[in-house]
This record gives sequence, C-alpha cells and structure tokens, in this order.
Amino acid sequence: MSMPLPRSDMEAGIRIFERCNELAHLSEDTDALTRVYLSQQHQQANQRVGTWMRDAGMQVWQDAVGNICGRYEGMKPNAPALLLGSHLDTVRNAGKYDGMLGVITAIELVSRFHQQNKRFPFAIEVVGFGDEEGVRFGVTLLGSRGLTGSWESHWLDKRDNQGISLAQALRDFGLAADQIDQAKRKSSDLIGYLELHIEQGPLLESNDLALGVVTAINGAKRLNFSFKGVAGHAGTVPMSLRQDALVGASELILAVESIAQAFEVVATVGKIECLPGAVNVIPSDISFSLDIRAPDNQQRDAALWEITKAAKEITERRNLTLSYDCFYNSDATPCSVVLQQKLTKAVMAVQGRSLSLASGAGHDAIAMASLCDVGMLFVRCEGGISHNPLEAIQIEDINLALNVLEHTLYSLSEA
Repeated sequence: MSMPLPRSDMEAGIRIFERCNELAHLSEDTDALTRVYLSQQHQQANQRVGTWMRDAGMQVWQDAVGNICGRYEGMKPNAPALLLGSHLDTVRNAGKYDGMLGVITAIELVSRFHQQNKRFPFAIEVVGFGDEEGVRFGVTLLGSRGLTGSWESHWLDKRDNQGISLAQALRDFGLAADQIDQAKRKSSDLIGYLELHIEQGPLLESNDLALGVVTAINGAKRLNFSFKGVAGHAGTVPMSLRQDALVGASELILAVESIAQAFEVVATVGKIECLPGAVNVIPSDISFSLDIRAPDNQQRDAALWEITKAAKEITERRNLTLSYDCFYNSDATPCSVVLQQKLTKAVMAVQGRSLSLASGAGHDAIAMASLCDVGMLFVRCEGGISHNPLEAIQIEDINLALNVLEHTLYSLSEA
C-alpha cells in the first residue's frame, strides 16, 4: 500500500472538534464537565461513542469493566489488532479534550478507511477506556488495567464519596464483579497500542509545533517529609538557638528546586502543614509532600537520593529530627522505539519537523505497556493547560494529528 498524501480539508477536524464538545454535555454538573467511572454519564458517553463506532464500520461491544470497544477487521478475519484510543472519564471541572480527543480521532480515522474500503494486514480496534483518572474510587487506569488483567480484588471494596463500593457500582452499571477477567486481552491479540493525547504541557507550543512524539511516560515517586523541631516563644528565643522546623523545611524545598534542575527531573512540593500554626510561636512540626518524576527511573532516583542527602544535612546542622516515607511508586514507561520512529517519520511528512518529548502525566499507555508495544502522539494545547475548563486545541492541529495517524498505519502495514 502506498502512503497517502497529507490532506488539507478541514471537515474531519471540525467533526472531531464538534464531537468532543458534544461529549462535554454529558456531565454530572450543569456548569462544569465532570464524568466519572460507572456513572450515568459514563453510560451515556459509551452509547454515544458506540453509535459513532458503528457508523464508522466497526463491530461494537462494551467489555466487562465498562470500556467501549470497536473493531474494524483486517484483510483476514481474526487478525491481531492495532489498538487506538484513550479515556472517556474526566477529572472534576475538566476540559473537553483530555482523553476524548484520542478516542474520537481514532473513530474518524477508521471511518476514513471504511469509506475508502481500505483494509490492512491487521485489524484496527478503538477503545474508550472507562476510567483513567481514578476520580471516583481513587484507583487510576481501571479501564486499561481491565484489558491487561491487572485488577486487584481488594479494589472492589473501594468506596466513592457517597459510600458506594466499586463492586456495587459495577452491578448498577449492568456489569458483574466476578466477570472482570473477561475483559482481559492476550498479547497475541494485539500488535501495539497508539494513543493520541493533548500534551498537557507547554513544550510544543513554545516550539511552535502542533505535534510531538512521546519517548516515555515519566515514572513518579511521592513522599511525605516531616521535620520536627522545638516550639518556642517568637519574642524570647534568640535566632542562633532556635530549632525552627519551618526554616529547615524551607531550606530543603529550595534545595528540591535546584536539585531537580541539575538532574533534569521535575519535582513538586504541593502540600505543606505547619504546627502549632500560631503567629507568635516558632514552628515545631512541619510535614510536606514531594512528587518527583522523570522518564528514567535511575535519573529520578539519583535526584531523590540527593534530596534526601540534603534533608539529612539540614536536620543535623539545625538540630532537627527528620522522617520521610514513600507512599507511591510508578516506574517510567518507555515507548516502543519502532513506534516512535514510525510516528516521527509521519510527523516529519506532515509537519516538516518533529519534537521528541517525555510525558510528565500518566496515561493508559502505562498499563497497556505490560501487554504490547505502546506509542503516543502529543498535540499541543493552548498554554499547556489541561484538567481545566480553559483547555483548548486548534482544529488545524487535529487534522494534522489525524493525517499522522493515517501515515503511521500505512507504514505499519508495509513493515
């Protein structure tokens, strides 16, 4: 099959844009977009997306964990499939494109092939994952973990803020907790997973590029740090004799910034608590969170070692007590080199040049990497803003992304 020339028409991009806006009306809030896993709005979104899948020539089903799935057969029946998609759930007060863009663009791509009666050596499947954000039950990637067979049974006891268990929510949705394993796919079912997603950051925009190719999804660790000093009267204890926990913590927070820059990782102190919290008392107890991420586990852990080394030096010098613990650990997920190369070649053909970048946010590709090769294409979003009603993309960029995916599928078919 010869690779098609880039398309200049805007009809497809407009249709994708309008469908993203249409899905945004399926929300539990009337004045904001909120659509969580196994909700009535999730069911409505599945029905709407399922209709679009059928119109695009796909066989459609909802799997045992609530993902909506469509299949476009290849040249031969029952061929392994290339999986395209993203998630349909949102954070609270969300934007319109995080997740949804990847699902709807994939459907539009299949529709294009269906209208041209094009088939490939592989099947194409599109999935709208029911849960990526983890908003309702506090466990992320439930949709993609269903496909990979990595659900843990104790998650069924997780409860939402109304006290409804995950097991009960499955039943209310028309699913059964004892049938979750039916969603599991085999590695032999798939040749790979491709996900289109908004960047959720400013790099593409700052480079005046619509599209970029993801090299890896950052691995993350989250820790709680605690400094303990001695409370004292703010007016009577000399500066040289103080054991001020807040000053010690502040010194470490500044060190976090400089160490992160030196090791080319990202690190964030996002929450801090100060006791006793009185204007005239020296702080004695400080606790704060640390989120540190990098596309390479060793790079991340080397930076973290320097941070803990600095923390110990500060506590010794200031006569404080230090404790810390890691409560979250997610390994970095490298994207397939082959898929990176094919996406890059396609981006070069459509855009003229390409940018390779890591993803600082988590995606369904993290779970899918345990099942098959994964690749990701980023499209710029205005100001790098996401998880926010101000999330915005350009129709021209959507059309470019669609063309890149089309190029990539042709390239895969010739491999």
